[in-house]
Amino acid sequence: MTSHAITNGRGVEPTEVGSHATATAPVFESLSVLDLFKIGIGPSSSHTVGPMRAALDFLGQVDATGRFDDVVRLRVDLLGSLGATGSGHGTDTAVMLGLSGLAPDTVETPQIAATLERIRASGELSLGGRRAVPFDEAKAFVFRPLTVRREHPNALRLTAYDASDETIATAGYYSIGGGFVMRHDEGDVLSPVPAPAAQRTPVPYPFTTGDQLVALCRDSGLSVAELMLANETAWRSREETIAQLERIWEVMQECVAHGIETGGILPGGLDVKRRSPEWHAKLLERDAAPKHGRRDLLEGMEWVNLYALAVNEENAAGSRVVTAPTNGAAGIIPAVMHYADRFADCVEDALPWEVRFLLVAGAIGIIIKSNASISGAEVGCQGEVGSACAMAAAGFAAVLGATPAQIENAAEIGIEHNLGLTCDPIKGLVQIPCIERNAMASVKAINAARMAKQGDGTHYVSLDTAVETMRRTGADMSDKYKETALGGLAVAYIEC
Repeated sequence: MTSHAITNGRGVEPTEVGSHATATAPVFESLSVLDLFKIGIGPSSSHTVGPMRAALDFLGQVDATGRFDDVVRLRVDLLGSLGATGSGHGTDTAVMLGLSGLAPDTVETPQIAATLERIRASGELSLGGRRAVPFDEAKAFVFRPLTVRREHPNALRLTAYDASDETIATAGYYSIGGGFVMRHDEGDVLSPVPAPAAQRTPVPYPFTTGDQLVALCRDSGLSVAELMLANETAWRSREETIAQLERIWEVMQECVAHGIETGGILPGGLDVKRRSPEWHAKLLERDAAPKHGRRDLLEGMEWVNLYALAVNEENAAGSRVVTAPTNGAAGIIPAVMHYADRFADCVEDALPWEVRFLLVAGAIGIIIKSNASISGAEVGCQGEVGSACAMAAAGFAAVLGATPAQIENAAEIGIEHNLGLTCDPIKGLVQIPCIERNAMASVKAINAARMAKQGDGTHYVSLDTAVETMRRTGADMSDKYKETALGGLAVAYIEC
């Protein structure tokens, strides 16, 4: 590797130039559906939610030294994709919020602006909400886009110094997608932050592949949703799992409702107009007076587009969304669920349809994350939008009454027809092409479920084969197309 000095406008730092192989993310013994669906803030699960959680964890590292009150300076190194597109994705502001003691799942939207304004006006950051530390973000953040770690392209390191400029604490982290964070400990050991409950208690029906899932359902006589709920009950009560999943659906609904009511221009400099309110008004007007007294057979598709746009405009604005399984793809599952609620004839069951949908979607997310990646910085947008499309297709197929084999088929169709999808956001913002891409994938997910439901579950390419193909495609894909804003539409925009 060759060393270069790069000026990023916010500091000069030697960087390492070179391509990196796609690393295999650390495999958890078993994942929970609630690991896949997290309530957080936009615009990115890997670039915002993950670094915010890392900063919160770092507070504990500093506290453990017994020298919390000696901290007078902080430094944050953002490496690889976090260095390349972190500014546009709000990584710097997310770290500032985390260092202030705020968590992505509980912070209120007004707190975000107020906290950042206070830091910038005073030149001080309230570390952990406990004591003021001098903080100049232009000096504290060092962007190192060409330093790409072998383990994962989303890397950051936080360091705290005392008055003598001696290191009090330092910790490296990898934000591996979907808000998941790994701490880089001594001896090159990667450990989850925090350690998931799934690592502590075995589940009755462990699986990491689609073939295993279908076989377990066949042998046990359980549906995919029932099997998933049985696994979740190893970590919390059945009632608590159902309540938390219903809360996830509630937040998704709130996100759509707020999105279709909120106009204006999205932040970041592209001057992208929020379209959802205007689209919503047009759809309501059309529905009130159908042309020639006839309903449009594709009316539902336009509502699906609206639901997806509303969520992703909220995400791009930094508002509250559900990571599903990432923020960049956060609109797909809510859009398909809204479609199911409004237009589909969902099969009745002992479990509420929305709980079944999320349990089954989560099962597919677990398979994809266990064998490939949900990180755009690791495998391109096929890992984000493609994964969400497969998850939504499976969840929708389930509430339509599909068998486990048909559900696996629906997921396979969803991921197969997103293979090779690049992650090339213009100016590093989760706006173009991300917002419309969610709408397109939502429609694709609905079609995948309906196609699978017409068959008997037998098909030539298995879900496991499609997932492995996605992983290999990501490994072959140039880094330019992995959330670096160095290729594709991002460069085309600059050249125009």
